[in-house]
Amino acid sequence: MMEIHSFSVEPITCHAWNKDRTQLALSPNNNEVHIFERDGSKWLLKDVLTQHDLRITSIDWAPNTNRIVTCSADRNAYVWTQVDGKWKPTLVLLRINRAATCVRWSPLENKFAVGSGARLISVCYFEEDNDWWVSKHIKKPIRSTVTSIDWHPNNILLACGSTDFKARIFSAYIKEIEKKPEPTPWGAKMPLGNMMAEFSSGGSGWVHSVSFSADGNRLAWVGHNSSISVVDATRELGFSSIKTQFLPYLTCLWASPTTILAAGYDCCPMLFRCDSEIQLRFVDKLDKSQKQEVDGFSAMRKFRNMDMRGVNDNISDTILDSVHQNAVTHITIYSGNKTGITKFCTTGVDGKMVIWDMKALETAFAGLRIV
Repeated sequence: MMEIHSFSVEPITCHAWNKDRTQLALSPNNNEVHIFERDGSKWLLKDVLTQHDLRITSIDWAPNTNRIVTCSADRNAYVWTQVDGKWKPTLVLLRINRAATCVRWSPLENKFAVGSGARLISVCYFEEDNDWWVSKHIKKPIRSTVTSIDWHPNNILLACGSTDFKARIFSAYIKEIEKKPEPTPWGAKMPLGNMMAEFSSGGSGWVHSVSFSADGNRLAWVGHNSSISVVDATRELGFSSIKTQFLPYLTCLWASPTTILAAGYDCCPMLFRCDSEIQLRFVDKLDKSQKQEVDGFSAMRKFRNMDMRGVNDNISDTILDSVHQNAVTHITIYSGNKTGITKFCTTGVDGKMVIWDMKALETAFAGLRIV
């Protein structure tokens, strides 16, 4: 039902996969990017990217052009291109005076967006004449740090969440490299920086993650007030938001046209469903691991070992009843797409990476339908 891999005791800040999922890029909460290659059940360290000076905050790997983009608290972003088996960095002119917080390639991979603590988004594209990456800024009305971004399938619209409790949709149209965009349910006028929509996070809570649905007509986001929200552009911006009883979520992702994955401080992925009437509801936690099985051995074996060592178990057990033993920071698609994910991947503060099989989850949870 799941594959569990442990890379270190350090938190995994962010991760990204190459196209065929044979290589993984992750940052162990420092200024380095580690590139691993899969060898059976093992992961071999192939390269370490060390151009950044401060902690890396986000990574994205373009599947078709095979380029990696990274951003960091050092206010820089680099585009990494593989030349003769080695990764070569190219500095991006972000023109920001605060930390870069998140980065994502556009669907066509001809540009990418970087959110920052400078209360703006840098939309970056390659300028052929000068042979470098340049940026244009989206500023108003963002009033605080941009925490997450996600691209609409049309390669033009860009959703962002920020710590001013808002989720917004902007136009990221770059006329120098793109044709005039077609109208969408979110609007027709799309000059760069035009705000198409703005939403509250279901109360007062930082927006930690945003995600467009596969067709781009719905936007989901999660807030620090333990809320999850969805809006539908085809139903006159029909809106649904629920505050859950769980700890705040840090990441979310559409698993199908009607289901959303979310995870965070409760250390396990959770499934939500949003029907055609924009009614959002919690389905279930997707991790039913038993506490005694987390480390791979039974409770009897655990107590036998304690008896042999003369250990007195007077202190409370700190092992959580989940695979992840600390907050889940990032969810990505491992196989499939947003119309129907078959496997997804989570990484967390505990240094673990877990690959979850959706079909196996459907079997384990009687009556649970993911799609």
